[in-house]
Amino acid sequence: MAKLTLDLHDIYNRGGRIDDELERVIREAVEKKIKTVEIIPGKGSGQLKKRVLRFLDQKHIKAQYHRVEKDSKNFGRLFVHFRH
Repeated sequence: MAKLTLDLHDIYNRGGRIDDELERVIREAVEKKIKTVEIIPGKGSGQLKKRVLRFLDQKHIKAQYHRVEKDSKNFGRLFVHFRH
């Protein structure tokens, strides 16, 4: 199964870049009809994960994917599932 992975560890301290990268990976998944995007905000304080969830909750983004799954075994990881 094709899957894209976006690890936010590297860019978490560069504010705007996070949204750019999230938009890019969502767009790529839609264009390439990828079923799952794995986003790794990491564990940390949970602020980055909250930010990612807020981003995914925007209406124009939400319209592009099917559902978000929080990894029950790894707090620092999310899966975004697409239905193409």
